[in-house]
Amino acid sequence: MTQEKKSYLLPIAMMFALFAMISFVTGFTNPLGLIVKEQFNAPNWMTQLGNAANFIAYAFMGLPAGIMLKRIGYKKTALIAVAVGFVGVGIQFLSGQMPFQPGEFGPFWVYLTGAFVSGFSMCMLNAVVNPMLNTLGGGGKKGNQLIQFGGSLNSISATIVPVLGGYLIGTISQDTRISDANPALFIAMGIFAVVFVVLASMSIPEPHMEHTADHKVKDAYSPMSFRHFVLGTIAIFVYVGVEVGIPNFVNLFLTTSQSAEGAQGLGIDTAIAGSIVGTYWFLMMIGRLCGGALGAKFSSKAQITTVCLFALAFLLIGMFAPTEATVNMPVFKSDISFGMAVVPVGVMFFILCGLCTSIMWGGIFNLAVEGLGKYTAMASGIFMVMVCGGGILPLIQGGVADATSSYMASFWVIFAGVAYILYYALIGCKNVNKNIPVE
Repeated sequence: MTQEKKSYLLPIAMMFALFAMISFVTGFTNPLGLIVKEQFNAPNWMTQLGNAANFIAYAFMGLPAGIMLKRIGYKKTALIAVAVGFVGVGIQFLSGQMPFQPGEFGPFWVYLTGAFVSGFSMCMLNAVVNPMLNTLGGGGKKGNQLIQFGGSLNSISATIVPVLGGYLIGTISQDTRISDANPALFIAMGIFAVVFVVLASMSIPEPHMEHTADHKVKDAYSPMSFRHFVLGTIAIFVYVGVEVGIPNFVNLFLTTSQSAEGAQGLGIDTAIAGSIVGTYWFLMMIGRLCGGALGAKFSSKAQITTVCLFALAFLLIGMFAPTEATVNMPVFKSDISFGMAVVPVGVMFFILCGLCTSIMWGGIFNLAVEGLGKYTAMASGIFMVMVCGGGILPLIQGGVADATSSYMASFWVIFAGVAYILYYALIGCKNVNKNIPVE
């Protein structure tokens, strides 16, 4: 028994590395969105199109990713995902090399294409790491614990991205171009290359891969036959939009000039804003480490219920606290140290939401696939389809910000999303289809 557990250390470590990879690449759409706003004089909703292209790719690739897991296994699916990711980031790099004239959107559409291709990669990687860690942990509390620890590395990577982006790109102005983000894009492509080589040389357990004979057997049921899974997919759709929407719109609020048309912000330096937003992801890392440490003691239901209640309170304070009321908040800086930044009290509470969103992904996934048995691999693919919420909800939030000329009003979209997740944790997660055979 002890030897079997030791043999899982390397695949677990690899899944953790892939978890970090996902947020590292996905997070670049945030600083790139700030560049898009200036280079193309774009409204708020268009700044979220790169993010939307990345996440909407999940809607197209989610089911195929689940099928790939069953047909060719975890390792080959991950290798294909890494190769596709390299191509996607490469296309974004090429968009910055195109000649640009004011009023032309050619480079912008090439950039969106790269973000879309990268989204295919991130979808496949997500489809691999979540069921793999849940399986290696044996499901239940232990499975949730491993996903939370993996999510901690995801948050470390996400913490670095806005800080590193702000540091490498510098102050964003009307003269800033996508090509100014080249150093960050080179780092991403380098990481893809290294991960591909390491992953190709190691062995990964394949617990859910079908044999050729199994392909001919048509099952009478599917993951969608389980009510708690269906409601869980909606919860994931909403959650990813919440997780992405909070830091993206805090960043827009902090960096948008007070003299700008439409929704106005504070107009502070991009690097400082990146440090503030990076602190949101740092707090997600702290929350996931705590969630992993406590995952074996407290159920996913109890954890999600608790953090949702806190998140709803933090959001209300963030929306209604006067902008003039400020506080010195510790922030994670570009030199990997901590400093202080003066921010409105409301912004601090938005950032504190990172502690709450930290454990939602692992907890929702754990609750949604509990009791699915042989349907787990396909369920993971369906889950990935719903990750497109990370692209759709921020677009809605951007539309609300433009329609109301208020970034604060747009956070009601986030509030409604968290309220649904609370409903799922309290009521929707119950498995009422235990009569379906899962072996």
